[in-house]
Amino acid sequence: MKPSIWKWSTRTVVTIGIGAALYGATSWIGIPIAPDTQLRPAIALLAIFGALFGPVVGFIAGLIGHIINDFITSGTVWWGWALGSGIAAAFMGLIYLSRDFNPKEGLIKKKHLIQFLIYGIIGIFGSLAFSGLFDIVVMGEPNDKILIQIVSAGLANLGVFFVLGIPAVWAYAKRNQSNTNLTVER
Repeated sequence: MKPSIWKWSTRTVVTIGIGAALYGATSWIGIPIAPDTQLRPAIALLAIFGALFGPVVGFIAGLIGHIINDFITSGTVWWGWALGSGIAAAFMGLIYLSRDFNPKEGLIKKKHLIQFLIYGIIGIFGSLAFSGLFDIVVMGEPNDKILIQIVSAGLANLGVFFVLGIPAVWAYAKRNQSNTNLTVER
């Protein structure tokens, strides 16, 4: 049985720390695609941590990880984008709430992959819309620059989610599925 998303333990805190550290440390790896925008493979980590540990862990790991990355790369936190990373991970983590979804025990079905895909698409574009509006309203960034960033980041993040995030969660569940039929001989 999966733990509740509200049950906090030492393992939960360590998982958030590891997720944030991994996301923060790997987010600087990317291919520039637009002004201040990159194709970042680290987006797959948001999908993995969200799906395996739930939306709360995903949100906090994404938020803290983005803050870490901002400090490493520029020394300034872009709060709208940091919150956006948390929001994307939280949406991707909604699959965790599905009753019969449990990749740790090898329980994953085609319907879960479809739900995960839908949550990911909504999370990616919802978080980018939030981040873009935050930049326009709070930070005073120009509309046309933000539109280019949202579209290019959205397409790049979708690509990473499709190519790395979804297959990683599916493969993890399938690996665990094959291990559930083992028996102990005495």
